[in-house]
Amino acid sequence: MITDMQINTSAARVTAWVAFCVLAACACVYHMPIQQGNYPDAASLAQVRSGMTRAQVRYLLGTPMVPSAFDNNRWDYDYYLKVGYGTAPRRARTTVYFHNDLVERVDSDVKPAPAEPAAENSAQAPATAPAPTT
Repeated sequence: MITDMQINTSAARVTAWVAFCVLAACACVYHMPIQQGNYPDAASLAQVRSGMTRAQVRYLLGTPMVPSAFDNNRWDYDYYLKVGYGTAPRRARTTVYFHNDLVERVDSDVKPAPAEPAAENSAQAPATAPAPTT
């Protein structure tokens, strides 16, 4: 004869097993995006000019991710973004070189975004209609 204790124990086991399977299935579907560093925007990078101070560069690009321990005249901006499972991570690197606390040069692998067709069309002069004849 089956007692109430045995029914409750088997029901608890089944419930725990179903909950485990549901949680395991959910964990396999979603992967949280992993972002490290500040993305060096191409428009901000274009504003960095030779002769700018460190404060001006920090205002445009933000604080470097890892301060250089060996070379104080170099700031490295590294960006890493991994979205989902099975996609290649997005990486970007920018290095700003200083001489006497002023920008000497900038090395970057960030490419400017392609221009949108709508923006190009709006920049063109509007077509004018012929003058009415009387």
